[in-house]
Amino acid sequence: MRIPFLSPRRPVVSVIRLQGAIGAAARAGAIGLSDAGLAPLLSRAFRRRRPAAVAIALNSPGGSPVQTSLIAARIRRLAERHKVPVHVFVEDVAASGGYWLATAADKIWVDHSSVVGSVGVISSSFGFADFIARHGIERRIHTAGTAKAWLDPFRPEQPEDVARLHRLLEPIHAAFKDQVQSRRGDLLPGDRDLFTGEVWVGQQAVDLGLADGIGHLEPVMRDLFGQDVQFLSYGLRTPFLRRFGISAEDLLDAAAERAAFARLTPGG
Repeated sequence: MRIPFLSPRRPVVSVIRLQGAIGAAARAGAIGLSDAGLAPLLSRAFRRRRPAAVAIALNSPGGSPVQTSLIAARIRRLAERHKVPVHVFVEDVAASGGYWLATAADKIWVDHSSVVGSVGVISSSFGFADFIARHGIERRIHTAGTAKAWLDPFRPEQPEDVARLHRLLEPIHAAFKDQVQSRRGDLLPGDRDLFTGEVWVGQQAVDLGLADGIGHLEPVMRDLFGQDVQFLSYGLRTPFLRRFGISAEDLLDAAAERAAFARLTPGG
């Protein structure tokens, strides 16, 4: 006969799924990985049932550097406060901000085909100056402040605007490098520049110290905490109104996210 209060407690692993691009929701009802949206979920996962570990299933091509930094810092605060180890399991991709999130873990696990890295910062746009000139369209813009219209896509790109943009990108890149070095520094090769924005696949990432091993969530957690480990799953809920239909904005969000994944993941 099993007496519940005398039986040994089965170890619990909290499982969090982080899927998609990172960024504060631009409109009500939008789904994205943001610090405000994830805060309650992360708090429950680290606190409820006193877990032996938190396992994060991660699949993200990146996004907002600020939201990425906030989420990663929150994960570390909770891990240290509750003394719970964190394991990240990369699925298709953990690139750019997705890899920044991965470095919040104590251990990073990848699949043989996972795409990892892209430690860099990008700003992209289009230029329409020649197009509007060919069509006889006159651009009229008036500002108070000499830099207010910098990088205006409807006028020729100015060297001083590009220089100003690089002055913004470099500190963000430096913060990203600091994060990776502070979390993975002892494991990274000293003779290789891993901060160029390049990506690596599976075992390549492990060999370079960007990940700790090849492994999938459930078997790795069972190997570490026993075959009778309990998994408690946590995930973002679909906003109420979105359960009743998809808007044009939803389709644009999905297309943008799909493009970000497609840029980093080869098709099968």
